[in-house]
Amino acid sequence: MSTDGQQGVPWMDWSQHDTFPGSFEKCSLLTAVLTHAGLYILMFLGFVNQLFFKPKVATERNREGYAPLYNPFEQFYSRYVYRRVRHCFNRPICSAPGAELTLKERYTDDYNWSFRFTGTEKRCINLGSYNYLGFAEAAGPRAAAAAAALRAYGAALAAPRAELGTTPLHLELERTTAEFLGVESAIVFGMGFATNSLVLPGLLGPGALVLSDENNHASLILGLRLARVAVRVFRHNDLRQLERLARDAIAEGTWQKIVVVVEGVYSMEGSIVPLRALVALKRRLGLQLYLDEAHSVGALGARGRGVCDHAGVDPRDVDVLMGTFTKSFGAAGGYIAGSARLVKWVQAHGHAHTYAHSMAPCVAAQVLAAMRALAAPAGQARVRQLRDNTHYFRLRLREMGVLTFGHADSPVVPMLVYSFSKMAATVERLTARGLATVGVGFPATPLNKARIRFCLSAAHTREQLDECLAAVSAVADELGLRYSRAR
Repeated sequence: MSTDGQQGVPWMDWSQHDTFPGSFEKCSLLTAVLTHAGLYILMFLGFVNQLFFKPKVATERNREGYAPLYNPFEQFYSRYVYRRVRHCFNRPICSAPGAELTLKERYTDDYNWSFRFTGTEKRCINLGSYNYLGFAEAAGPRAAAAAAALRAYGAALAAPRAELGTTPLHLELERTTAEFLGVESAIVFGMGFATNSLVLPGLLGPGALVLSDENNHASLILGLRLARVAVRVFRHNDLRQLERLARDAIAEGTWQKIVVVVEGVYSMEGSIVPLRALVALKRRLGLQLYLDEAHSVGALGARGRGVCDHAGVDPRDVDVLMGTFTKSFGAAGGYIAGSARLVKWVQAHGHAHTYAHSMAPCVAAQVLAAMRALAAPAGQARVRQLRDNTHYFRLRLREMGVLTFGHADSPVVPMLVYSFSKMAATVERLTARGLATVGVGFPATPLNKARIRFCLSAAHTREQLDECLAAVSAVADELGLRYSRAR
């Protein structure tokens, strides 16, 4: 796309557009100081540990003449900071991740270097899995459809789509996905992360400039790196800065196309892209738009069609729609959707179609069944239930005085605890009270902004949410987590 002749186009009047991405209340100065102090103390103790008690497993051997295997800071952080809270991550489960799940309990006798199972299990309310519409079920119509496909086609096709990896299920899923999204065509892949990381290099090349949100997912960042494309980063959901960057790039007169890369719902912030305003900017300056709907498709909009549905934007105004089937459809894989020309280009130039293993037929059957169910009245009831659960849970947390990030409609609800130690303590205490959730820290977040991430589901009952809120309130009192000053 040529960007010549764009000078003289009037600037956007942002007061005429809704650019609210969500709430991002700042903590008090005292909280910030104590968080940094606690982090420095933790790191100091780690340096002391490394100096005097370095375990043999942490020593590289026979590396003379070779570059170190690990970045020194990342190596130190992983061994002496992350390891202290490692028991809060990678926790195994032994059930379907529905409204409730079963944790496989474990213990360590070597300070989190290794773990052993205790032989016991714990049933918990599940606020950690991506199961927005409650389709992650061990039984029911979706599970039956997946089982039938497994019997008909086997567990895998042993080939990429470009060879012998296409079945009628894949073709039907692509037609259904395009119809569901309201676009001309779609193509599906076996892995959501790889959809971004392997498709972007085929879409972008020399002469392209990407304007990327600073909070974009790792799969997008990896895809842009593999594409070897020029990237300029703008502040999270800051369309004013994006407009300045775009106009500066247009004035340079050297770029064949300028592509804005954003997400629908940001999984660490709970924020929503101001899509209607972004599309207005795209039209005015002649930009192209790549929209990652991993966390928004199915979860947003009156019909569950994603952030386009939520914002009232024609999906055909978005050049590339990307999404995954892992969050709202209880399955795996991803898609690229848009014009037929776009899909043909991805088939010819995207590595995922040519080299990556085809989506398992049973997974395709699960997605098809879930997508068809979503179009029925019962499926629409799930969309409304998710929205009601999200609004109720966020309102109650705000009344409680804990500090949450994000948009009121986002089913991803980050609760700030700031320090690594409080994150671990919160996860431990919530688990003891029968609530399974996820703690998030560096490198997924800044060092001083650890958080607990709650993921709401249409499968949650009001009684379950009240039980979770009571547990959060008790832990907030015990650990001093009521940071919000906006009550």
